[in-house]
Amino acid sequence: MRIDVVTLFPDFIAQCSGFGVVGRAQERGLIDVKAWNPRDFTTDPYRRVDERPFGGGPGMVMLIDPLRAAINAARAADPATAKLIYLSPQGSRLDQNKVVELSKRDRMILLCGRYEGVDERLIRADVDEELSIGDYVLSGGELAAAVVIDAIGRLQEGALNDAQSAEQDSFSDGLLDCPHYTRPERHALGDVPVVLMSGDHAAIKKWRRKQALGRTWERRPDLLADRTLSPADQKLLFEYQEDTKS
Repeated sequence: MRIDVVTLFPDFIAQCSGFGVVGRAQERGLIDVKAWNPRDFTTDPYRRVDERPFGGGPGMVMLIDPLRAAINAARAADPATAKLIYLSPQGSRLDQNKVVELSKRDRMILLCGRYEGVDERLIRADVDEELSIGDYVLSGGELAAAVVIDAIGRLQEGALNDAQSAEQDSFSDGLLDCPHYTRPERHALGDVPVVLMSGDHAAIKKWRRKQALGRTWERRPDLLADRTLSPADQKLLFEYQEDTKS
């Protein structure tokens, strides 16, 4: 997969994508992240990329031409078709299902806004979709782009040393993840649940499913609101609810 990022802070994107799982994915040739700075495509001596908004008001708006030149350069750098995604609080909400869908694409271009945003005419003409990582405002789209890159990068086959790690993550099947424990078995903060040390894989699987259902019910009941639970899951959730009463 190739991800091009149009940003005023290419070093930030390079650093964020250069270590951890995404960095390893790049080293293994599974993902390629490139950044394009609109300032490199300006034609005036001041390398201006923004201007005051028509109609007045605070802040600045990013200019069409430097952005469009950077986008076109990114498109021309690889023959594969790439949709342009604008990171914006007005976009559709990013969730795990969307991450999985994005991870299957061969290529995409992420557009990072700054200041008051991007000239609306460019959005209407060139942007294929807008994406938001949450109902809050950031200083720019770079952090959102880093989130998208990390979420997508870790799903590339071979990026994780253990592929089951991604399969068991929170939201992978619409539920929150179960709790996890490691050594020592006994600690002043509590003991590891006995079932996890039993060696009974069926019992462990059942316990983890029960905990995932229970945690989702406690912390994110909205995830269960439109979900039809199987009889087995209903039984496990009921057991969890009864356990919490005692």
